[in-house]
Amino acid sequence: MTSLPSSKLLDAKGWELLKELQLDARLSFAELGRRVGLSTPAVAERVRNLEAAGVISGYRAELDLKKLGLPILAMIRISAVGDVLPRITAVVRAMPEVLECHRGTGADSFIMKVAVASVAHLETLIDRLTPFGTTSTSIVLSSPVERRLVEKPAVAPVRTAKGSKPVARGGGEPER
Repeated sequence: MTSLPSSKLLDAKGWELLKELQLDARLSFAELGRRVGLSTPAVAERVRNLEAAGVISGYRAELDLKKLGLPILAMIRISAVGDVLPRITAVVRAMPEVLECHRGTGADSFIMKVAVASVAHLETLIDRLTPFGTTSTSIVLSSPVERRLVEKPAVAPVRTAKGSKPVARGGGEPER
């Protein structure tokens, strides 16, 4: 069971730090401090604590897939039954074109985000998956929301009996 990080880590300053790091993870502790109103040592300690708590799990470079020769982004869904799920997992882990693979509920056993060089390349990839089940593929035309910043969730009010005052969930003031 995973415990939630302490409220001290995810106070207003903690969320400000997370926002700035999501926008630019290469910022120095000094610049982060200027942006959120903390000293450099305070920022360094808070970031180390966020990392230690697993809130910050890594730092990555964003790549332009088109400039890497992979201009086609697609979603492949596969519906499979039986004992093929571990084999599908092994196969997609070995496919460099698969950027993400999610196992979920519903009709689709797996949903994959793939980047390929051409439609022929996509067809070859799909052909490697069809022995495991039924596939359905959608080519991405555009991405209105590519990467959204994770922000502090809004506090939702808890419904109460008619005539009583709303109670805030997770602390703070209830919404009216």
